[in-house]
Amino acid sequence: MKQDLLDKIFLSIQDGIIIMDQHREVVEMNPAATRLTGWRIKDKVPYCSYCQNRQVAEGEERCYLISRETVPYFLSEMPTYHGDLIDVEMSTALILEEENGRKYYLLMLKDWTVKRKEEEARVSKSMLKQLIEAKELEHKRLAQELHDGVGQSLYSIAIAMDTIMQRIHDAPLHAYIDEVRKELGKTMDDVKSYAQQLRPRSLDSMGLVPTIEQLVQSVQNKMPDTRFSFGSNLEGRLPAMVEINMYRAVQEALHNIMKYSNASHVSIQIQKEEPFIHIHITDNGVGFHLKDNKEGMGLRHIVERMSQIGGTTEIHSQIGEGTSIDIAVPTNQEWEHEDDNSDR
Repeated sequence: MKQDLLDKIFLSIQDGIIIMDQHREVVEMNPAATRLTGWRIKDKVPYCSYCQNRQVAEGEERCYLISRETVPYFLSEMPTYHGDLIDVEMSTALILEEENGRKYYLLMLKDWTVKRKEEEARVSKSMLKQLIEAKELEHKRLAQELHDGVGQSLYSIAIAMDTIMQRIHDAPLHAYIDEVRKELGKTMDDVKSYAQQLRPRSLDSMGLVPTIEQLVQSVQNKMPDTRFSFGSNLEGRLPAMVEINMYRAVQEALHNIMKYSNASHVSIQIQKEEPFIHIHITDNGVGFHLKDNKEGMGLRHIVERMSQIGGTTEIHSQIGEGTSIDIAVPTNQEWEHEDDNSDR
């Protein structure tokens, strides 16, 4: 029974198990090793990329795996039967030495291809997160500069022009300065709008829901023939990066609606239903084909931003049937009680 159990383990285990002699000739191997390498019994185990290039002393076995009685673990690339290189974690141990001097080694192979891809994806996601954070910090700095620097300077000029107008009684000159004053007012509104788009001040001072209410009202003013409805049961504050990513997602969705949808009704709902915060954005506009649409880049930005905070995004649309965007962000302990509001 014990032998049967060992045989089942040998046949079923997902790691490659190979028995080879001191000449690297394969004596036995399990199915996983065959699938992984394509080698066969009596084949010679090829040198890995490390052994092919390592410096060896005179008379020393080039194969690092059998140059020592035991090799705990090391990573390298191993050639397969088809000539491809695969990332593997390898270990060996001398398990038998016969009287005639023939030695047998146990070689264990673990495929690291998937883990390497997972690590690359993790690093890529981490870099994207750092890029988004740096971008948002720069947006915040520029918005602050526009508001407190350029905005305040323009306001001071406007006050000065009002004072000058009170002292001028020449009608044509008074009318000219009045026109300049109106243009200055438009410029001040533009600067305020640019600062708002870069980073709404209310997001830091008041939070996500009031800021989205302001955003919805702003879009409503630009689309007077479209009815907007907004609702939320979300209370309190969320970590800064969670709030800004959620805000950007709604902002991007409304931008697409303004540009493409031709909708008569738009609904934005933010609901906290443990263990998620759900954002539902729907419109009854013209819709589009998901595989062939002009909004693709903006939608990808939404998906990327939500992935940075562990959220998922589902987008549904049909020509003539409008569009819906459903976002779910988990309210896990990792960020729900995180204190990152110190820069507000």
